[in-house]
Parts: sequence; structure tokens; C-alpha cells
Amino acid sequence: MKIVHIITRLILGGAQENTLITCRLLIQRGHEVWLITGPASGPEGELFEQTKQAGYKTIVVDEMIRAINPLKDFIAYRKIRKILNEIQPDIVHTHSAKAGILGRYAAYNLTTNSKSEIRNPKIVHSIHGLSFHPYQNNWLNRFYIAIEKAAAKKTDYFISVADAMTEQAKAAGIGLDKPYITAYSAVDEEAFLSPIPEEKRLEFRAKYGIGKDAVVLVTVARLFMLKGHDYIIESAKTLSKRYRNVMWLFVGDGNLADKYKQQASDLGLAERIKFTGLLPPSQIPLAIQSSDILVHCSLREGLARTLPQAMLCGRPAVSFDVDGAKEVVSEKTGRLVEPKNIEQLTRVCAELIEDENLRKRLGENGRESVKRKFAPETMVDTIEDVYQKIVKE
Repeated sequence: MKIVHIITRLILGGAQENTLITCRLLIQRGHEVWLITGPASGPEGELFEQTKQAGYKTIVVDEMIRAINPLKDFIAYRKIRKILNEIQPDIVHTHSAKAGILGRYAAYNLTTNSKSEIRNPKIVHSIHGLSFHPYQNNWLNRFYIAIEKAAAKKTDYFISVADAMTEQAKAAGIGLDKPYITAYSAVDEEAFLSPIPEEKRLEFRAKYGIGKDAVVLVTVARLFMLKGHDYIIESAKTLSKRYRNVMWLFVGDGNLADKYKQQASDLGLAERIKFTGLLPPSQIPLAIQSSDILVHCSLREGLARTLPQAMLCGRPAVSFDVDGAKEVVSEKTGRLVEPKNIEQLTRVCAELIEDENLRKRLGENGRESVKRKFAPETMVDTIEDVYQKIVKE
């Protein structure tokens, strides 16, 4: 099949890594694949290097940006439609909010040119996260829901990264007459499953001033609004006084980096909370395996890939109980915490800090629970089945 994937930006992120894995495996399975994306602007880093020599063609539409911009959005729409006219794909598969709207409309509105008949492709949209959420202005939520409802009419199939995303989309009245299926967002598992030598882990710790005997709570997330670093810092106020050997490691960058560094400094925790800045994806397994507990306090997330990544590394995961987190984290693999509940967050972190055997047991359980569920082949099997089903209709 001829398959075109469209995503807004190729920044470091779960939706982007998911899309690149999908494109790579579809090429390996004999399909023709194109990837249309906008520029990767911002402090989050980019993944364009991974598209090189991957076997599919990557096309950058400069006007496709994350922020709403009517003029640029219209130009991007026209460019995407022109590209699709030239490719004449069997499937157009969109990801993220902006690309999801522009890409689906462009695919649905393909026209006939003078040289050949162009049939409309089948349209698939992946829900990695929803553009509307409780922490946003109600009128803006209504606007986004209305747009998503309209785009759903032009969608043949929805693929969600978690059952929770399907439930929330349907609760908002989006695509109620359309089929949905869950395909958990795959992780390139080998790097996380392979044990990293102790020498390298100790070297990584030393780079950030972390001793061999420290218990390290790691957070892998953009330093951005709603990602929850402020709750972790608040819990660190109490935990740092109780446990002298505990340290925190924030992996990532973002527009709130300076704010969080200042907050840690003001609390006298500059030597206990370490910031790595942006790390390449290849170093994430090292960062997690050099730590003891993963703590993820995002307030909105389709299903954070850092949770199964930690479990593949044999580390227990602590997460706010939002969106798809409960589909991965349980009492057997980690701990779920009521969102914004700093007291509960502090309590469960203390439980894991104090009990090394519990950490090991939860980590081992977690590894076994996610190996098959988040394997690339598992995800792409589901996606390819959807493609084959709808092209036959």
C-alpha cells in the first residue's frame, strides 16, 4: 500500500517516536511510506536524524506549526493536499491536533486533476493525547471539541494509544459512529531491556554529582506546563529532610527549566535535584537504569511512554492517576497517585525509597507486564490490520 503519515512536529516526544517506529516497520513490511511534518522548532529537540536512510521520504511543510495561525494553516493545508494529489496514497494516517485537522481535511478534499482520476484515500487518525482538557479555558475546549467532531466525520478509523483516550473522545461526542481500536505506543525495547554495565551507570551518576549509594528518583519529561515537576519538587522538600541519601534527576528541557532550577535553589535543594538538560533518545535507557525509581507527575498524558520504558528497565513507576496511566501502572508494578496530591506522592515515594526489595519486585513484574504489550511488532500488527480492513471496504 501507499501510506502517508502526517504529524505536526518531529520534536522529541512519544507521538513522534511512535510515528517513526510505525513508518520504519511499514517499510520493512513492503509498503511505500511518506512522512509529512512541520519544522521542529523549540527547546524539545528534534528527531530528523532518525528519518535519514530509513527507507521512507520525509517532506517538511514549513507553514505547519503547532500554534493556530490562519494564514499559515491555510498554506499548509494547500501544500499537504498538493503532495497527496501527487502521491495518490491508499492510506493517510494523521497524528497530533494540528496535523490531524489539516491532514484529514486535505485527504478528504482531494480533487481530480486533468491527467488522472484520484480516489480519496482511507483516513486514519491516531489519538496520542486530546487537545481539550480540564486545565484549559472552557471556551477553548468547546472550540477544539467542535473542530474534532467535524474532522471525525472525515475519518474512517481511530487508533488510540490507550483505552482512556477512546473513552474521553467518545464522551465528548467525537466519532461516535466510527470504529476505534487501541494500539499501545511502541518502545524500541532492546535498548531498555539490555542491562547497562555498572561502570557506565556510575559514570553517568558521577557526571551529575550523584553518589554510588544514592537512591535516585528520575523524571523523564519536558520541563513544561502540566508536566508536574513542581509537585515532585514540593514532595522533595519533605523527603530530602527524611532521607539524606535520596536525589532527584530531571531529564529533559523546556521553557520552565530556569523556573524549576530557581525553585530548587530557593528551597536549598540545588545539590539534591539535578538537571541533565536535553538528552538524545539513545541515552534515556542509561538515565533510567542509572536511577532507582521513575516518578511521573504529568496532569495530562495519553499514555506516557516513560512508564513502560522504566518498567522495561526493571524500575518501579510512580505516576499520577491520569488518562492511560492505570493501563500500565498497578500495585504490582508501581504506584498510582491522586493528581496533585503531594502528601500521597510523598508517602508512596518514601515507601519505595525505604524498601529495595519492593523496588526490585515491582520492577521485575513491570518488565514482564509490558514486554509484549509495547513491542513495535505488536503496535504495527494492529495498525496494519486496520489499513487492510478499511482498504477492502
